[in-house]
Amino acid sequence: MATSTHFPDDFRCPISLEIMSDPVILSSGHTFDRSSIQRWVDSGHRTCPITNLPIADPVSLIPNHALRSLISNYTLISFPKPLAYPDPQSLIQTLIASSSSSNLDSKINSLDQLSKLSKRDLAIRRKLTESGAVSALLNCVNSDDDSGGLQEKALHLLLILSLDDDNKVGLVAEGVVGRVVSALRRGAGDSRAVAATVLTSLAVVEVNKATIGAYPDAIQGLISLLWGGSGRERKEAATALYTLCSFPDNRVRAVENQAVPVLIKNANSGLERSVEVLGLLAKCREGRQEMIKFCGLLDVLIKFLKNGSSRAVQYALLTISLLCSYNERMRVLAVREGVFEISVGLLEDDNEKVRRNANSLIQVLQGKRLSL
Repeated sequence: MATSTHFPDDFRCPISLEIMSDPVILSSGHTFDRSSIQRWVDSGHRTCPITNLPIADPVSLIPNHALRSLISNYTLISFPKPLAYPDPQSLIQTLIASSSSSNLDSKINSLDQLSKLSKRDLAIRRKLTESGAVSALLNCVNSDDDSGGLQEKALHLLLILSLDDDNKVGLVAEGVVGRVVSALRRGAGDSRAVAATVLTSLAVVEVNKATIGAYPDAIQGLISLLWGGSGRERKEAATALYTLCSFPDNRVRAVENQAVPVLIKNANSGLERSVEVLGLLAKCREGRQEMIKFCGLLDVLIKFLKNGSSRAVQYALLTISLLCSYNERMRVLAVREGVFEISVGLLEDDNEKVRRNANSLIQVLQGKRLSL
C-alpha cells in the first residue's frame, strides 16, 4: 500500500493535512475529514476554515462518496519500484582505469552517470573527491581524444564537485586550475565556457582568488576568450573575471593583460557583465589610467545608465564616479554629456544601491572627490 507521501494533495484534509478517511462536504463547498471539521464545529466555530465565510447553522456535513472511493481505490495502485541507480564505486573505477580508446565510451558513460548522481547526492560528491577520482577526471580534461566530448563532460563533473564549498580549496590543491586553464585556451565544443564557469565556482573562496589569479595564463586565458569567444564563452569569461577581480591584486593583473579595451568592446556590444568588471578595475589606479585613454567609454557607460539593468546601472555609476574623481577632464565631459541630470533622475530608482551610487556621482560632479 502506498504511503501518504504518494497521494495527491486533494486527498488531504485542509485542517489536519492527513489523508482523509471519511471526507465530508461543508455548506461552503469545501471538503474536510469528518473528525477534523467536527472538532472545528464543536469548538464553537461557525465559519469555513478555508474561506472564513459563515456556514449554515445547524451545520450540515454531507459525505463525499466520490472522493472517498477515489482515495480507497488509489491505495490499491501498485506503484513502480524506484529505478536502480548504477553503483558509484564501479563508475569511479571505470574512470580510474587506464585510458585507452577501447574504453573511451565507457568513460564517457561513467562521467554522464556520475554527473547525474552527484547533482542530487552530497555523499557521492564527497566520495568522488575522497576516492582518487579527481586525478582521473583531470586526465580526462587533458585528453587529446575529445571526439565524444570526454573533456567537456569531465569539466562538467568538476563543476558539480566544485559547488560544495568544502571541496573548492581541495580541488585547487589537487591541480585543477592548471588543467582547467589549459581547457580554457584549447578546449573543444563547450569546454571553454564550462572551464570558465569552473574557475568562477572555485574563486568564490577568497584564498582561491589569489591562487587562480597568480596562476600563469589564468586571467590572460579569460581575456583571450573575451576577444574571440562565442556569446556564451564571453559571458562566462566576464563572470569569472568579475569574481577574480574582487581580489585587489587580480585587478592589476587584468589591466596588465589588456582587459580594459576588450571589456569596453564587449560592453559596447551589450554584455552587461563587462560593465561590472570595469567597475572593479576602476578601483585601482592602473585601471583608471587605462580607461581614461578611451574617449568612447563614457558614451558606453551612459548607454547603460539609460537602458541597463539595475546592476549594470549600479556599476556604470560607480565607474563614472571613480573616473571623474580621478580625472578632471572626465568630470567636465560627464557634466557636458548630461550625466548629472541622469544621476538626479536615478535618485528615485527602486534599487537602493543605484540611489546610493547616483548620489555619490552627483557629489563628484559637483566637485567632491572620492577617496581612491
